[in-house]
Amino acid sequence: MARSGLDRTNDFAFKIGTVNGTGSASANGLLMQAIFRMGIPVSGKNIFPSNIQGLPTWYEVRVSRDGHMARTPRFDLTVTLNPTSVEQDIAEVVPGGYVVHDSSWPLDESLRREDVTFLGVPMGQMCVEAFEGARTRILMKNILYVGILAALLDIDTEVVKGLLREKFERKPKLLDSNFLAVKMGYDYAKEHFEPPLPLRLEAMDETGDCVLMDGNTAAALGCLYAGATVAAWYPITPATSLMDRFQAFCEGYRKDPETGKNLYCIIQAEDELAAIGMVLGASWMGARSFTPTSGPGISLMSEFIGFSYYAEIPAVIFDVQRTGPSTGMPTRTQQCDLLLCAHASHGDTKHILLFPADPSECFKMAVRAFDLADRFQTAVFVLSDLDIAMNDWACPRMEWDDSYEHDRGRILSSDQIDALDAFHRYLDVDEQEVATRTLPGVNPKGAYFTRGSGHTKFGGYTEDSDEYVEVVDRIARKIAGSADSLPEPILVSRPEAQIGIVAVGSSDGAVREAIDRLAERGVQADYMRIRAFPFHDSVGAFLEDHDPVFVVEQNRDAQLRSLLTLETNVPQERLVPVQYYGGLPLSADHVLDGVLPHLGELGEGGEGEERAGGAAAKAAVDAGAARPKVGAS
Repeated sequence: MARSGLDRTNDFAFKIGTVNGTGSASANGLLMQAIFRMGIPVSGKNIFPSNIQGLPTWYEVRVSRDGHMARTPRFDLTVTLNPTSVEQDIAEVVPGGYVVHDSSWPLDESLRREDVTFLGVPMGQMCVEAFEGARTRILMKNILYVGILAALLDIDTEVVKGLLREKFERKPKLLDSNFLAVKMGYDYAKEHFEPPLPLRLEAMDETGDCVLMDGNTAAALGCLYAGATVAAWYPITPATSLMDRFQAFCEGYRKDPETGKNLYCIIQAEDELAAIGMVLGASWMGARSFTPTSGPGISLMSEFIGFSYYAEIPAVIFDVQRTGPSTGMPTRTQQCDLLLCAHASHGDTKHILLFPADPSECFKMAVRAFDLADRFQTAVFVLSDLDIAMNDWACPRMEWDDSYEHDRGRILSSDQIDALDAFHRYLDVDEQEVATRTLPGVNPKGAYFTRGSGHTKFGGYTEDSDEYVEVVDRIARKIAGSADSLPEPILVSRPEAQIGIVAVGSSDGAVREAIDRLAERGVQADYMRIRAFPFHDSVGAFLEDHDPVFVVEQNRDAQLRSLLTLETNVPQERLVPVQYYGGLPLSADHVLDGVLPHLGELGEGGEGEERAGGAAAKAAVDAGAARPKVGAS
């Protein structure tokens, strides 16, 4: 059964296909955690439907001794347990790979492939014989395949047992049944096959300084550390769990230790417009407040976002991006809200955007977002996406500087207000572009109301052209001037680089892997990951220094490329769009398929691998096609 001469130790990917709602998430998480605790770099992607139960769901695990954490579309092994997706599951296995299936029922002979090894295990029958109750049998079938994979892939069963003890220590009956299911699967594989496969695991020491965490949990933790005490939201996938986590943190750390009184306020609003209105009201009163949402919610919030911009009220908005337009595919990922957030609301607006690349940055940028919102008295968007937010990532352990102090910006104290002849809300007295503000109730001379209608620099109502222009031009200068206070781009340079690549957010892992694979072909690339908008001056400098520049993004309309064209002096034709927008996380293959056709002889040789869509992309370029390639899964 083993393929001689092939060593795939700690370098492979496998996929598990089940039915949504059958409890497979716990088993899949168990596998991911076990590999992680063996010290091996690992990433997991949960591909799930937007209904409650019944449709196919997949969990993809990639093991990479080199630390590549981006999704790969090439799977060396699949566990297929869903009759409706079995054909797709088998088709996605690479030649020479393996299919683990439930042999309790015969597998249609038309689905068998000569270039794939089929490993049948009567999982359903085994669970019927060993366990009582339909629900228990379904759940234990998931744990059974954990045991099978433990044998086939050489997963340390003591690690698996340790994880089960941590979860079911106070539920001995559940612990015993889980132990039994793991043992049944493990023993069957050992008896009927010849494990381990060439796709085997071997303990490393590469995850000791890391934790497994999803982006929504990390962002919620960042909000706690930032001093947020008020949050309002309307439930929406994939942002709801951010609020769930924040509430759990508040219950542990935002209570008066003596009285038990809550020191926080969380409100589920009637809709997203009401939610951002509550956030702005709390911010106006001085509380640090935020709302988590996704693209449809941003659309509904637009009027109040414009109010935040013009009335200069701080707010933090987490946009966990999903596919659109309309309802789109709520449980698929994209980077499709860049333009929406950069210019949210009617009229002339421009907003501060932060682009985290992983959960670790979700934590750090959450804290920074509140400081920026207060400092510049405006709405600040943190643009995560479903891939970052709802998947577990191996991240460096998060550290906190206890000497850190929140930057509340230019808020006047009562004594400072008393020292003024009069307070004028929008008067830029020292040409810093950011006016001072007061909190209602602090001093009678302070501001007790604000204006979303036309106003002068003194805070009075106006419809005078010159007075209106004076205020909005100062706000524009304020936002433009924020660039130097935002996270600077991350630059990765290689000697004698021939091309430049630009990306944001969760595209980072795929781009870094693609750059390594380009180097194997003799193509050197410099890389810039943009972390904020408005763009730092170094963004324009990087674009000026490279020709061509490939702009990698996960949307159809090249939104990052459009922003770069609008905000820099670099001609659009020098910015080559590389796009994938099929809803699955970006892979290095997608990047290479977009870059290689433009390189000619530079990209020839090296890996010699075949990538889906590569030939089609090259044909399109050869034919002079200028439109971006349609995203496919």
